[in-house]
Amino acid sequence: MLETGIKAPSFSLPDQNGVIHTLEEYKGKKVILYFYPRDNTPGCSKQACSFGELYPQFQERGAIVLGVSKDSIASHKKFEEKYGLPFTLLSDPELTCIQAYDVWKEKKNYGKVSMGVVRTTYLINEEGMIVKAFGKVKAAENPGQMLLELQNL
Repeated sequence: MLETGIKAPSFSLPDQNGVIHTLEEYKGKKVILYFYPRDNTPGCSKQACSFGELYPQFQERGAIVLGVSKDSIASHKKFEEKYGLPFTLLSDPELTCIQAYDVWKEKKNYGKVSMGVVRTTYLINEEGMIVKAFGKVKAAENPGQMLLELQNL
């Protein structure tokens, strides 16, 4: 996980509609950049839906939400449509952004070791600096936690 107080790594990734997004285009806004393992899994769906429910409150505070996983653009589109998600999902199958943000880690599941995305959320300020970093977040609680962090800035 990256430390707070450093410049957030730049990225250029396609969203669920194939449109390329870069961190630089959000200069002047707060960015909640959250990394999750996989579309349409119980925890990831819970987290995405909670971010969706709270999205108007994030917007009121001048923040945008970007979800990142290694899923394909098509998978993200289905995920967005299934849950009516109002925010951007970025596709990173090459793991460039995922590795730049240091969230690709060894994971153990039922004794089996594999590599995967560790659920992590970064709060990036208007100047592109990481001001908060949360690793191994609880899917259902993370969106509310991030809203509180925005209120305390």
